[in-house]
Amino acid sequence: MRQRWVFVLAGVAVCVLTAAVPSISTMSINTMALISQQTPTDPPERHLVEDTVYVTEGIEVTSRLLPTAKGLAFRAKYLAVGVQLDQGGRLSGTPRRPGTYVVPVQLCAGQTCREQEVTLVVLRNVPWVPRQLTFPGKVGVPLDGEIGISGGPPGVLPTFSVNDHARLPRGVSIGPDGHVGGVPATPGISEIPVRICVAGNCAGVVVRLIIV
Repeated sequence: MRQRWVFVLAGVAVCVLTAAVPSISTMSINTMALISQQTPTDPPERHLVEDTVYVTEGIEVTSRLLPTAKGLAFRAKYLAVGVQLDQGGRLSGTPRRPGTYVVPVQLCAGQTCREQEVTLVVLRNVPWVPRQLTFPGKVGVPLDGEIGISGGPPGVLPTFSVNDHARLPRGVSIGPDGHVGGVPATPGISEIPVRICVAGNCAGVVVRLIIV
């Protein structure tokens, strides 16, 4: 009788272990999968300060790609119809066909080269005009104006650069976003040459400040 119970208990133990082993294996696989999902992958190494360039169809390109490290030279190649990249990272030519072009470019130091994709967005030539060029103000009172533009391709922000900072009245500035701010320190009328660019489509304007 005792021998019979020993065999029965042994059989029950074998069944329990057989049922447990797949569960443990399954749990281990699921745990490993969860850990792999939670472990962040390293982002791809960036070799360029900016890898997206916006240009306009029919307008000569004057952009440049800047490497994140010194001593790197580019392998010259065409990025799109009419646009070429030289060894110094300068883009030249006139884009002929609108569209988005994703092109791998190589940056080399000696015989060692690294590759990164560059996105060239060629926009259609949509005319634009400046929205406001004259700003009145008072001495000691903060200015808060905006040059801005009307027209141009949708979703593209214009950039503004002052050609002659000496013509700005003391205490006043014009930012790269077209904001006219600061606190005028002296009265007078000032005419400041400003260059506005929209995806490489640039024009010079004169901003007038009338301070009383």
